[in-house]
Amino acid sequence: MLKRLTMAGVLALGLGAGAALAEPAKVMIPANPGGGWDGAGRHTMAAFAQSKVFTDGASFTNKGGAAGTIGLAEFVRTAKGDDNALLVTGVIMVGGVITNQTPVSLKDTTPLLRLTNEYNAIAVPANSPIKTPADFIAALKADPGALSVGGGSAGGADHVMLALLAKHAGAPVAKINFVAFSGGEILAALGGGKIKAAISGASEFRAFAESGRIRIIATSGPTRVEGLNAPTLKEAGIPVEVGNWRGFVGAPGMSDAAKKTWLDRFAKLHATKEWKETLKTQGWEDAYLPGDAFNAFLKGEEANWTSALKEVGILK
Repeated sequence: MLKRLTMAGVLALGLGAGAALAEPAKVMIPANPGGGWDGAGRHTMAAFAQSKVFTDGASFTNKGGAAGTIGLAEFVRTAKGDDNALLVTGVIMVGGVITNQTPVSLKDTTPLLRLTNEYNAIAVPANSPIKTPADFIAALKADPGALSVGGGSAGGADHVMLALLAKHAGAPVAKINFVAFSGGEILAALGGGKIKAAISGASEFRAFAESGRIRIIATSGPTRVEGLNAPTLKEAGIPVEVGNWRGFVGAPGMSDAAKKTWLDRFAKLHATKEWKETLKTQGWEDAYLPGDAFNAFLKGEEANWTSALKEVGILK
């Protein structure tokens, strides 16, 4: 699925007939449209255009599945040496590479930066009898298999969070009923009552919750999410905190000059009022970590998530 960024096109037209889109970014989004990775990619490129930090436009390819690793494999295969190719990545992909034991990993790309962090939320259909975090834990304890909980791909932050909640409830992790979705499909399933609960980024649930189709009963951060009338799990006496960072990597073999150019662009974007407004509107935390520091962070994340997946029994 390939789409031109409308905002960038409008800006380009405003530059005059002689101004063409010179070197558009080619952004691989490793998920179906409508989810957190999709929003991260599109809203970031829109902020680039709105701030005029980067006005050459962008095209997007959505390729979902297997915790982002299908999109990762496609990116590694097709984008080699392309200085304008970017891949949206995040903690879910780190877990997916480990869980699925994929032949490609983020080591095959050019790490650029971590950009945002978002805490998860637990949501239920509007008419659900589950109204509080305590109700959710009670349902997990009573019959974990009967509580169908949607989330991102197996082995990702949503899956691990459910496993941690099951451990807190004293329920066997092997019996939890986790249903994996890609992109915005989870909202339709939850709103339609096809699953009994869902775990995902708080921003993904906000609009549906405001429309009354679902209810958010808890969030997984250290403090409440601004604008959401929902307690944290810690407030409810549940010691589970799960964050979901997202960022960008470049193509395999991206030139040093291009890497510097993209890092400079992201640094300029990070300082703009348009980006600060994007963070506020989307409910994202600023988690800016560029260059070598991000590369070191990725190495630590691989070790941390290998340990976490083993601890909760997802990885044997």
